[in-house]
Amino acid sequence: MPANSAVETDTRVEAGETVGPLLRGVGVLRRLTEAGGTLSPSALERATGLARSTVDRITATLARMDYVRLDGRDVVLSPRVMELGNAYLAALRLPELLGTYADALADELDESVSLAVADLDGIRFIHQATRRRAMSVSFRIGDLLPAERTAPGALFATEWTQPDWTRWHTRRATDPTDAAFPAVPPRRPGTGGPADAPPPDSAFMERVEGARRDGWAVDDQLIEPGLVAVSVPVRDPHTGRLACVASVVSHTSRHSAADLRGSLLPRLRTAVTAMETELRAAPPRPGPPPSGLATWTTESKHHMGRDFVESLARGLTVPTAFGEGRTALSLSDVARATGLARATARRALLTHEHLGLVQTLPDRTFALTPRVLDLGFPPLSRTTLPRLAEPHLRALATRLHEPTALAVLTADGTEIQYTAGAGASRVLTVHITVGARLPAAETSLGRVLLADAGTPLPPVLAEVRAQGYALVDEELESGLRSIALPVRDRAGRAVAALNAATHAARRTLEDCVHDVLPALRETAARIESDLHTASRFTPIPTS
Repeated sequence: MPANSAVETDTRVEAGETVGPLLRGVGVLRRLTEAGGTLSPSALERATGLARSTVDRITATLARMDYVRLDGRDVVLSPRVMELGNAYLAALRLPELLGTYADALADELDESVSLAVADLDGIRFIHQATRRRAMSVSFRIGDLLPAERTAPGALFATEWTQPDWTRWHTRRATDPTDAAFPAVPPRRPGTGGPADAPPPDSAFMERVEGARRDGWAVDDQLIEPGLVAVSVPVRDPHTGRLACVASVVSHTSRHSAADLRGSLLPRLRTAVTAMETELRAAPPRPGPPPSGLATWTTESKHHMGRDFVESLARGLTVPTAFGEGRTALSLSDVARATGLARATARRALLTHEHLGLVQTLPDRTFALTPRVLDLGFPPLSRTTLPRLAEPHLRALATRLHEPTALAVLTADGTEIQYTAGAGASRVLTVHITVGARLPAAETSLGRVLLADAGTPLPPVLAEVRAQGYALVDEELESGLRSIALPVRDRAGRAVAALNAATHAARRTLEDCVHDVLPALRETAARIESDLHTASRFTPIPTS
């Protein structure tokens, strides 16, 4: 485990009370996250120190949960694993309540805006509103940064206790190059500049005193040359303590640190005032508690036998009991939500506490910590719809032995643009490259998207909307038949379309409806499931 106190275990929990398979499974998810989402089983074996048979059983269990997928020889994080981070972000409520204010400020300033929370002696991002430029900020939701190399860190440190400072000094001494923080460039002693050996501890302590005095903080190229930021605390109206920190981030070709203070800080303060007003006015929104979240694990154990590690699956289900209106749960609450016995739920909670993913509150309830975002969230929070769809397109093409594709409507609504696809091993096949455009009205993909665009509709599109799919027979090209379905976002909008194409000699129109359409529907449902999970707290570009 990295030598960083922001990810260290809680040694107060007796090791005998923890669940070994859950410890090892979380370790696998963390190593995959640190590697960007993909590792081979042999690389996982080296990274975790586990036996290959253990790695295989863990990855088989995670694959059954759809937290990873086996792609050739690699183990790849699946969007479904984001439900763990989503549970933390939903329970926190800050992204839901304050994200629109951060997005609006980013649009107003044409700069990146982020929200971060404290994670022991680090800071972790919970919302990012980034600008699409050739040179832009690449931090992701869930990324962990050392407090001393950020503007938010100086503000959070104004509330540190002596044990917090002791933890920070210890981590600085044991990890002088910040190797335990993969989201930032490591320091390289002896090279000079901001990435050189760390400055003395007193430099950060002086910045903390300045943040305490001024009520804001600046990062003047502390992370890497050219990157600057200004931060303002967002305070909890009920406690007066920092709920999170809002930051405007830019680079020196656009703003100097002095510019940030002079031109952007006033507008950031105005936005933070609106955020605090929102927090003050937001009523509690208790949702219906889930039930039986872990009951499926018994069936999986019967189906897979020893390859399925039931204690791992049950343990990873526990964080999903939390969510909006369920910020803090008692042991009984967790047991009811998961369907687990109290003793099983207790050991899972103690294991998560040992791993730093759960904390026990003074009233003996449990709450998730920001470190839940360590489990797959950062590499997946910057995904796109084509990336989400690609494995499903390949599986569909293999199943049908026909080429499949994903497309979106262009801004003017006259054309479709292909964004992803998978080919089929045939001599005679359709081959359209990603990025290609075709007339929307003449393609099944285009008609599905046009049918969702509004009313009134011409008869051909009204029929498509009524039946839920489009079937085009040799209209674009002789011999080419294509059938398409919409792919819908969390709001129910058709943001893309999915199709399969065939030659008229291979499948009749009836074959397309009776054989191809059900497979298309199943695939569209899988893509939508991934999209809905991944986009709950982060925007997913459609191309």
